[in-house]
Amino acid sequence: MSMDNKKLLIIGDRDGIPGQAIEACLEGKPVEILMSSTECFV
Repeated sequence: MSMDNKKLLIIGDRDGIPGQAIEACLEGKPVEILMSSTECFV
């Protein structure tokens, strides 16, 4: 699946993969990150 030119909402997990880590993996890709957050799902 190609994510080229897509708009993304990133929701990370405090006890899993934080939103900032997902953002770092997408650095340099042709995507637009609209929002990035790390939440606690308890």
